[in-house]
Amino acid sequence: MTNTASHPSAELAAFASTLRYEAIPDAVLRRCEDFLLDTLASILAGARSRPVLSIEKFARAMGPADGPSEVLVSRRKTSPFFAAMVNAASAHMVEQDDVHNGSVLHTAAVIFPPVLAVAQALRASGRDLLAAAVAGYEVGIRVGEFMGRSHYKIFHTTGTVGTVAAAAAVGNLLRLNPGQMLDAFGSAGTQAAGLWEFLRDAADSKQLHTAKAAANGMTAAYLAQDGFTGARRILEGPQGMAAGMSTDADPARLTDRLGARWALAETSFKYHASCRHTHPAADALLQVVREHRLEAADIARVVTHVHQGALDVLGPVTNPQTVHQSKFSMGTVLALIALRGYAGLNEFDMGIQDKDVAAFRGKVQMQLDPEVDGAYPARWIGKVTVHTADGRVLHGRVDEPKGDPGNTLNRPELEDKALRLGVYAGAADETEIRSLIDKVWGMADISEVGALLTGR
Repeated sequence: MTNTASHPSAELAAFASTLRYEAIPDAVLRRCEDFLLDTLASILAGARSRPVLSIEKFARAMGPADGPSEVLVSRRKTSPFFAAMVNAASAHMVEQDDVHNGSVLHTAAVIFPPVLAVAQALRASGRDLLAAAVAGYEVGIRVGEFMGRSHYKIFHTTGTVGTVAAAAAVGNLLRLNPGQMLDAFGSAGTQAAGLWEFLRDAADSKQLHTAKAAANGMTAAYLAQDGFTGARRILEGPQGMAAGMSTDADPARLTDRLGARWALAETSFKYHASCRHTHPAADALLQVVREHRLEAADIARVVTHVHQGALDVLGPVTNPQTVHQSKFSMGTVLALIALRGYAGLNEFDMGIQDKDVAAFRGKVQMQLDPEVDGAYPARWIGKVTVHTADGRVLHGRVDEPKGDPGNTLNRPELEDKALRLGVYAGAADETEIRSLIDKVWGMADISEVGALLTGR
């Protein structure tokens, strides 16, 4: 067994190993169910996209033709590894999965696909599934916060940190002991990867980030169960993740109030179908448009006051060539707000060829704002200055974008969102989504997690 002398990685591993359903507050468990539904609907929404179909084609060629775990995008069964890989790729496709502000981590996309796949393989209970997911959230968010702002400038945190989060979640389901869990962290961390360069080329890599994070985290957990050892300080060691991927890592964040602070409950839902860095400005512009009853033609120029992370991620996208790339274009998102009042899936699909969207995009400028940057990533403040065609200068401000914990989506709103996402690509119909909703709301009472959708 690995030596688990006390240090931050070991303490975090011990927490992930021993966390059980009974120790988790009811409100956190119910919110976990909310995120599960949100993720399953996101998976279905991405099911017919070309990058996801490509990864599914790979999985069909390399994986077994049958197995205990469900590939939601194709309604087939295969091994947990390949089911998790495909579902995780799809979960992040349409940019509607959740995000934790402080860690800038899309936790659900890398947690629920492997947890569901392994729970189905083990015939685990719904309560065990929920507890494992919470363990993954609590680990992933803390590791993301530990890695700091410098990490996110180059690395896609969901791909890197998400690998460790997935290992923690699957390890909890496998009942790894603390030493084994620490080994799983070590094997996960050494596989962690994901770079932002793909955005410049409208490449498909983002789907590979979540697919591999889920699959590699699962690999790490299963190997640890078999005695495969990993680095004991893969996170904070002198040649660990932080040493290679960060300049401002804070080891204290790894164990921040474990068992008292439930970071899952701090996580935000995504209202608009775009990169979360666009949401604060989108909501602030929507506020100005509604308050002053503006039409898009009334607006001469919009200055969005943003944090550095938004400039790093969105700045390279100046002339989006694909629907997915347009979701990382501040100008496109604000154009949809001004023209349509909402930046949803259908709006993006229609907007990529819309001349009015392209024209408005040229009116939008991003500008670093000291207040916004100082609050980030704990708070994502939205501030815009709108210059109108008749010479007025109007200001909008949103301190909590729609979907944040203080401005969250309630269950009826989540059900509406799930219905929109689930039927978007034709991967499911309304009857199936309503059945899925019932299963998720009753997850704590399921004795054995089976297939969530019937075959077609």
